[in-house]
Amino acid sequence: MAKITGVTCIRTRKNGTWTIVKVATDQEGLYGLGSATDLYNPEAVVQIVEQLLGPLLIGRDAANIEDLWQLMNHSGYWRSGALLNTAIGGIDMALWDIKGKEAGLPVYQLLGGAARSAVPCYGHAGGRDAAELKEDVARFIEEGYSVLRVQMGGYGGGGFIGADRANVPRGADTSGHVFDEHLYVNAIPAMFEALRVSFGDEVQFTHDVHEHLSPIQAVRLARRLEPYGLFFLEDALPPDQAGWYRQLRQQCATPQAVGELFTNPQEWVPLISERLIDFIRVRVSKAGGISACRKIAALAEAFGVRTAWQEGGENDPVNQAAAVHLDMAVWNFGIQEVNHFRPEELAAFPGHIERVGGYLYPSSKPGLGIDIDEALAAALTGEGWSRQSYHSPYPLDRKADGTIVRP
Repeated sequence: MAKITGVTCIRTRKNGTWTIVKVATDQEGLYGLGSATDLYNPEAVVQIVEQLLGPLLIGRDAANIEDLWQLMNHSGYWRSGALLNTAIGGIDMALWDIKGKEAGLPVYQLLGGAARSAVPCYGHAGGRDAAELKEDVARFIEEGYSVLRVQMGGYGGGGFIGADRANVPRGADTSGHVFDEHLYVNAIPAMFEALRVSFGDEVQFTHDVHEHLSPIQAVRLARRLEPYGLFFLEDALPPDQAGWYRQLRQQCATPQAVGELFTNPQEWVPLISERLIDFIRVRVSKAGGISACRKIAALAEAFGVRTAWQEGGENDPVNQAAAVHLDMAVWNFGIQEVNHFRPEELAAFPGHIERVGGYLYPSSKPGLGIDIDEALAAALTGEGWSRQSYHSPYPLDRKADGTIVRP
């Protein structure tokens, strides 16, 4: 079997926002690719991959994925953090890619074979007001989508008010607009009322709260949205207030999708085992890769919870490929968030996932089916890019008094 000879990271996309892991072996031409993208701390992940985990794996058998996952997970003593998980996840995907290439089979065949013909996905429709949103929804429906995420602008949209019109105290740290959860909790039901009037009940909708609400307001919103039959309400509560899902479940039947910020099993296990959520939405790389996510899916199946792996606009084609291979094989799959890439980005990743209408199709090639053209990938970063000067913290919203709104 193939032995690991090197583990390296390739930074690509504009300003190096994507991190692709490449695991090389002693077999000529045999290597695997994985995603270790973290938009906010990319260089920290690179150092974990190349300084801690990579040297640990040199000379080991690439086939022993479970043993290598456990080795990596405990190698830094402290575990289950976002950055370590992402580093492990990238390497884990690459190991599954290698195993598929050695077997001559797509990864989803190694996971048990196809449970469906293609992977349903949902698009992201948005607009600054109801009129713009309706236009965008109509466009997605025409493209073939039957499930859509709908937002009134960005996260928290519908709840923002200009600082010049808000009751802002002297010296408040605001950036031109502030978030008002009372305004938001009133605006979003009105948005869905307008959408149902225009499009009826055939189109299914999701909405992302993005943890902007206090717990009791999240419960109020979920109750008010129940008549509109959402496919799911996403991240109504932040991970540190997950206990409120018990009260939310008692109050209404609006389906709940949770997990974008989860990195520790103790966050998702109680919510799944107590049947407090309907969809688990961890990102494949953030949970620790394919090995970790197939276990999450198995746990979820036992309790009637479906998968909806998180993607996000900053994610890369390799993570998308890993998610789709899981989607193909997991019986309790629910829906897949879709990513859209520019033509030059797709050109750098031959064998990428194909989208036709509201469905995603994996490559039939062995492994993850996706490759990287390193010259084209290098060109994507743009001129003058420096990994040392990279700085991209998450943009935070604030309330009128200056209080930070948790994402």
